[in-house]
Amino acid sequence: MQIDPIGRDGRVFSYVVHTNDAPQRTTFLTPDDALQQVGFVVHEAGAEVRRHYHLPLERKITGTPEVLVVRSGRCEMDVYDDEQQLVDTRELSAGDVMIMVGGGHGFRMLEDTVLIEVKQGPYYGTDEKKYF
Repeated sequence: MQIDPIGRDGRVFSYVVHTNDAPQRTTFLTPDDALQQVGFVVHEAGAEVRRHYHLPLERKITGTPEVLVVRSGRCEMDVYDDEQQLVDTRELSAGDVMIMVGGGHGFRMLEDTVLIEVKQGPYYGTDEKKYF
């Protein structure tokens, strides 16, 4: 597994995770203070996750962190800083994970592509986006 942070001047805007093999142990891909927590949770056969629920903690979240998983196909992702300046372009393929924590982003599909998207809701439609 390879985790590539994409950033500029000490600020990370996105993480790209290339996952050819499953990790052997639980591995979180984002730092503990990230607004979106993403990781691989590994359990041996017969293990059990005790039933539980999450306490109704109030959190203040500014922005919309996103996680995209390339389910199939290939695409290119452009990552931009807060001033809409291109930071980097990466090619992504099936199994890759993108964790976007700041700045902007755009995609070009190189093949028919299916992405799984996870983001903070509720979703208010395209009015919550600024296109550039």
